[in-house]
Amino acid sequence: MIRAYKFLMRPTVGQQQALTEMLRDHCSLYNGALQERRDAYRHASKTSVRYGDQSAQLKEIRAFDPERQGRWSFSSQQATLRRLDRAFAAFFRRGRSGETPGYPRFRGVNRFDTVEFPKDGDGCRWDSTPNDPTTRVRFQGVGHVRVNRHRAVVGRIKTVSVKREGRRWFVVLTAERERPEPLPATGRVVGIDLGIANFLADSDGRLVPNPRHARTAAAKLEAAQQALSRFPRRGARDRSANHHRAVEKVARLHGKVRRQRLDHAHKTALALVRAHDVIAHEDLKIRNMSRTPAPKPDPQTPGAFLPNGAGAKAGLNRSIADAGWGVFLTILHAKAESAGREVIAVDPRNTSRACPECGHTAKENRPAQARFHCIGCGHRAHADTVGARNVLRAGLTRRDATQA
Repeated sequence: MIRAYKFLMRPTVGQQQALTEMLRDHCSLYNGALQERRDAYRHASKTSVRYGDQSAQLKEIRAFDPERQGRWSFSSQQATLRRLDRAFAAFFRRGRSGETPGYPRFRGVNRFDTVEFPKDGDGCRWDSTPNDPTTRVRFQGVGHVRVNRHRAVVGRIKTVSVKREGRRWFVVLTAERERPEPLPATGRVVGIDLGIANFLADSDGRLVPNPRHARTAAAKLEAAQQALSRFPRRGARDRSANHHRAVEKVARLHGKVRRQRLDHAHKTALALVRAHDVIAHEDLKIRNMSRTPAPKPDPQTPGAFLPNGAGAKAGLNRSIADAGWGVFLTILHAKAESAGREVIAVDPRNTSRACPECGHTAKENRPAQARFHCIGCGHRAHADTVGARNVLRAGLTRRDATQA
């Protein structure tokens, strides 16, 4: 089992400068490798350059530019080239499947925030003892950096990464460990229904309110973005100190919303995993749900379009993104795997329209967003609770069919 750990680093001023230079030089390597692939395809009879070809050139690149490329870890530079190779592999995969491909783009130095070291001990070293509060991580060209290790790392370290978020620096570890002992069985099962008005409703009738972190911070974000928009568009090197501060303020506010959303998702998922042996949820296609509606050309007026509800859909899309369903489900599956719990995804069709008592299915059963009233048997309940009960029944049915 592979698990990730993320710790805050506390580098000195000199180490911050070295870490910034490391990101800058890896960004330069990434962009140079991307340019080589573009040029080879355009000007050399559509020749494809592979990762192996570019990795073989690293020795010459390091010898030619020892100040900017030669002082960093060879394996971390190989990881940067693999990162570009994965971007091209994803581009071709999306093209073959009919999706919008999205050609790999050049990275600005302020948007290249991660450097990976594929192996602990090769260009980096995680230095931690179990009962010693002082933890450091050593990076080639940077030195030993203090780390705020707030929990123990269990297992054998596989990879080490440096990540910059605003003005803060983090080290991200992946560790391989044996599957932990499962939590004691509770004998309880639950179905959950994710929503907008309430973040989550379960089959036992409990409702988890939607914190709406982005909406809470909307006023501050709007003011910060308006202040940023007053500056003329310039390159990163031509920005004034006030421009940099405005950029950092917007990033800081977005980062706070992201951390709040993650914290809420972790706490909600942990409570579910601790209390239940089986958790059923809807298999939501979030990307399809938040897709922008297609324009409707007006057949009577060339060049004009009919109303397509794009404004209302944009508001719904913001609410879906603010709820963070995808992040929550990813965290739920990871915690359930570690705890030995079972998570089942079921088809969401008609889960909010079917009556859990008599089985009658009709859109008239849900006269309002929060009310369910079966026109067949008269059953009344909260609509989200009804959806969660139907999800649980479908999940248990699927589980029994799989075990049979």
